[in-house]
Amino acid sequence: MEDKFCFAIDRGGTFTDVYARCPGGSVRVLKLLSVDPNNYEDAPTEGIRRVIQEETGKSIPRTSLLETNNIGWIRMGTTVATNALLERKGERMALAITEGFKDLLHIGNQARPNIFDLEIVCPDVLYEEVIEVQERVIPRQDTSTSEAINNQWSVSKTSTAEEVLVTKQLNEEKLRKNLKNILEKGIKSLAVVLIHSYMYKAHEERVGAIAEEMGFSHVSLSSLVIPMVKVVPRGFTACCDAYLTPHIRSYLKGFSAGFKNQLKGVNVLFMQSDGGLTQMDRFIGSRAILSGPAGGVVGYAMTSYQQFDSKPVIGFDMGGTSTDVSRYAGEYEHVFESTTAGITIQAPQLDVNTVAAGGGSRLFFRSGMFVGGPLAVTDANLVLGRLLPQYFPKIFGPKENEPLDKESTLKAFKRITDEVNSSKSDPSKHLRYEEVAMGFIRAKGHDTSHHVLAVFGGAGGQHACAVARALGMQSVVIHKYAGILSAFGMALADVVHEAQEPCSKSYVPANFSYLDEHLEALEKECVDYLQGQGFSSSNIVCEAYLNLRYQGTDCALMCTVNKDGLSTKSDACKYGDFKQAFLERYQREFGFVIADRKIFVDDIRVRGIGKLMIDTGEVVPQAEEEPKIETVTSIYFKEGWLETRVYMLSSLLSGHTIPGPAIIMDKLSTILIEPGCVGHITSQGDVQIQVGSTKRDKIGTELDAIQLSIFSHRFMSLAEQMGRILQRTSISTNIKERLDFSCALFGPDGGLVSNAPHIPVHLGAMQETVLYQLQLLGDKLKDGDVLLSNHPTAVFYVASRGHHADIGGITPGSMPPHSTSIHEEGAVFLSFKLVDQGIFQGILLVNELIDYYSLDVVQAYMGHIQSNAEVAVKELLKEVGCRIFKKTGVAALHAIDYMDDGSPIELTVNINIKKETAVFDFGGTGPEIWGNCNAPRAITVSAVIYCLRSMVGHDIPLNQGCLKPISIKIPPGCLLDPSPDAAVVGGNVQTSQRVVDVILRAFGVCAASQGCMNNVTFGDESIGYYETVAGGAGAGPTWHGRSGVHVHMTNTRITDPEILETRYPVILNKFTLNPGTGGNGGDGVARELLFRRPLTLSILTERRVFTPYGLEGGEDGQRGNNLLVRKCGRDMFRLLTPGGGGFGTPDNSNADSKCSKPPKKRQRHIERGSVYEYTRAQESV
Repeated sequence: MEDKFCFAIDRGGTFTDVYARCPGGSVRVLKLLSVDPNNYEDAPTEGIRRVIQEETGKSIPRTSLLETNNIGWIRMGTTVATNALLERKGERMALAITEGFKDLLHIGNQARPNIFDLEIVCPDVLYEEVIEVQERVIPRQDTSTSEAINNQWSVSKTSTAEEVLVTKQLNEEKLRKNLKNILEKGIKSLAVVLIHSYMYKAHEERVGAIAEEMGFSHVSLSSLVIPMVKVVPRGFTACCDAYLTPHIRSYLKGFSAGFKNQLKGVNVLFMQSDGGLTQMDRFIGSRAILSGPAGGVVGYAMTSYQQFDSKPVIGFDMGGTSTDVSRYAGEYEHVFESTTAGITIQAPQLDVNTVAAGGGSRLFFRSGMFVGGPLAVTDANLVLGRLLPQYFPKIFGPKENEPLDKESTLKAFKRITDEVNSSKSDPSKHLRYEEVAMGFIRAKGHDTSHHVLAVFGGAGGQHACAVARALGMQSVVIHKYAGILSAFGMALADVVHEAQEPCSKSYVPANFSYLDEHLEALEKECVDYLQGQGFSSSNIVCEAYLNLRYQGTDCALMCTVNKDGLSTKSDACKYGDFKQAFLERYQREFGFVIADRKIFVDDIRVRGIGKLMIDTGEVVPQAEEEPKIETVTSIYFKEGWLETRVYMLSSLLSGHTIPGPAIIMDKLSTILIEPGCVGHITSQGDVQIQVGSTKRDKIGTELDAIQLSIFSHRFMSLAEQMGRILQRTSISTNIKERLDFSCALFGPDGGLVSNAPHIPVHLGAMQETVLYQLQLLGDKLKDGDVLLSNHPTAVFYVASRGHHADIGGITPGSMPPHSTSIHEEGAVFLSFKLVDQGIFQGILLVNELIDYYSLDVVQAYMGHIQSNAEVAVKELLKEVGCRIFKKTGVAALHAIDYMDDGSPIELTVNINIKKETAVFDFGGTGPEIWGNCNAPRAITVSAVIYCLRSMVGHDIPLNQGCLKPISIKIPPGCLLDPSPDAAVVGGNVQTSQRVVDVILRAFGVCAASQGCMNNVTFGDESIGYYETVAGGAGAGPTWHGRSGVHVHMTNTRITDPEILETRYPVILNKFTLNPGTGGNGGDGVARELLFRRPLTLSILTERRVFTPYGLEGGEDGQRGNNLLVRKCGRDMFRLLTPGGGGFGTPDNSNADSKCSKPPKKRQRHIERGSVYEYTRAQESV
């Protein structure tokens, strides 16, 4: 290809980057706006046109088709699929799903995305219409042949060698009628998602054949797109494919139309989410989400890893739209289930974590602390002199010739500086605008590591040294094409073909021959495809994987082995010892292995790689003299304004040394070498930076707005890290997989400093427990002690609280509906010293913080953080108090609601406007009851904190400061402050919800939500199962309530239907919304469980007597209902959950301006990756 142009292109959200190898071997790079409709229709085509025109000297009008006879290959990554998903601009499509599950993907895992948002906003589903397909398949389990015959069920073998029962044959007549209706609405793309189709695909294949026969232009079968267990993520993936693939095809058609012969004869490859290239006609929506970022991972992996003797590398890609973080240690790290824009996708994807916004991330000052807002990180860098407008590409404005506007940025920063200074009573403590800008840069928190840092992306070089210092790194590498490394990575990537199938075998010698045969078949499929693409056998590498998990767990790990020839071990597969690989990885990731626990294989996978062997090695000459200084400028660092030398990367040679402070400029990016750091130019022209240590700033105990933001991040990060450690090292399914726990940090007085937002009902409970233990033990409590307590009355201090559903109790799951004493609800621990003066991981994290800043400073900022939360709550109280006083003449609020047994929960809130304080008085609440809906005082405290945090409406530190302006009065002996031995299991899961409804009713913020967690447990001596079920959310002044979602004090995920039916003796007949059960609040759900053998069933529910209230004339939501239906000798449980109340009459809808309204929230930045998935799971329990 030396005589032809070869292009590698990354079409990003802001810029399109082009790397071009020209005839003769020269290289050209280019950056242009991705969207510029006034100048060109398609950025990649325009980039190709410009390069060819400038290299050949021949004018090529933008309106003419490009010649292809001088183009060797085009490799491209694109955000077309991602943007269509984010903006919901894909193809119109319909969903065909098993009857009884039409709303399954709307409900999803039933968790809401942000636990403190009263207006629950979940991303819209992708389909416009739903067809319920009359068919049903269930696992056979222990159903006898005679029972199957009696029920007219047929027995069929599956692709996993299991047997299923076809309990309802496909109704083709009804299907054709429904499909015809969809076509008549102009929808021609269809996703087909049938229960258990991952292993029994006959019904899906028949539905697909009929749809194509009738005229659907695109059909995505979930069993073909990704044949993995779990119908919800598989269904999302199939919908994503049906939604995006036609959109991609349309884009590719438009892209090809810009060339003569529509690119026939040109090798055009597109980057997939897994880091491999594929032919243009095989580029599909479900594999395209990370098309652009994947190129960057390949780019730094192929160029940085070997430079440091195979030391692990962390990639930090900061572009204009987002910041992506990933890791490479000799092999690509993949995840197989990830969420983007609310759509969970099952497909191999590189583990790229979008952890923050990019150069365009927003800056703001609120309640005395730096957060997100109207200015951007790029603006801050411009103010600090770190971006030089004269060297920045002039590609802005209608004529693509305008530079960055520094004057406007300066004016904006001066305005926000005035706002910062207005919060300071001492004029001597006022900040200059450049100090404010520096504060925004430093307030971005990062986790620590000990890898090499590879920095790239247009904005990455400006933060390389600062990020490395924050991460504790000594080495940074910045590739010479760092500004376009994602595009360069496309040139280095290989072609990949994957083959995968489900499995249900245990990993034991008796099944090794089965596993080997299937691995061989999948390997042959990959090799045949790649050879068909022109690869020789010597350039094809296949990697074998088994997706393994312990029996009874959901934590599967996709494992491969180092294959140095086939294994001959008798206790391993021919392809290698996968068990050993699984145990080593499980030990590494979770800190333990489970001895003698059976290991199962969920999936068999082969990844075939066609090595392209592209040589991009470019060597720069050796330096013989000092580097040329382009100019000298002034840049603001923490030391103040410093004279800084500016160099052009194009004039630097191998061996040049650049001491900081310095700027290295090129037309793609800006590299800032900070004071104390030294840059070195390598033989390839890359920049390696040795990060030197600098004198640590002396931080005092006085409040500093910048340090407040930093400590806020650190304290919250500490609580979240504790959660990761607890989850990683836990054996309990409830802790490890359902993540049913919370972690928090407490000050020396036992006051809450930071509580990771895990479970709302835990928010105040841990503080009450910690304070009680301090009073109980006093001087007996020593450094390193670990206490166990689960008694409702029952360090520095750290704490974690988890739901252990399997410790005692009179029913499976420890949630008895009829308990009358706490002793019937499980083992009781008032105070038990679990570890005596030992070492606990949470305390180690605190000690690291103290070692870095000093004890006085850490304790001081613990107090400052609490004060910051206090300020936010005081502002809320003052606003509400003034509004209510103006309306009624008194600053008082009142509300009452009732438990189903008639017990009242009454609240009066008296607000002192002058002092900005309030008394929450629960006088009038009913007495302790002979049942289990009593709630310990800590539950009410949790409810108050949750409501205050939700009504504040913006992110504030979640700590004791929230309650400092609040006094809570609860009459002793009432159901909110019961006796020590009172039964309380229902108080946690039911009464807590009613307390929240009463508080929100008093403040007039929103109507009642379902007011219930709908606790369902069943089991016998061999199995136990526990779930909570979604319902309707209440409407508010500006929103309708969400249907089929968990509300307020819980956010528990629900078990996928396929997992439920495979592991437990039940059939899920129905799981859908229950239309009309919400006022104009959200609808509840209908869920039907058919039991396949005798089991003990326990139900603990509320809102079956009193309806969820509406506000301001809004209709009440409907009550829930629990029904046990016996038919043909079997029991079927039908659960109908409550709906949410409405807000406002039809005339004024939801727009009553007299009511409290949480501030309207801006769209949050879209996050993704394994770190985001973990955090999302933490907030969904």
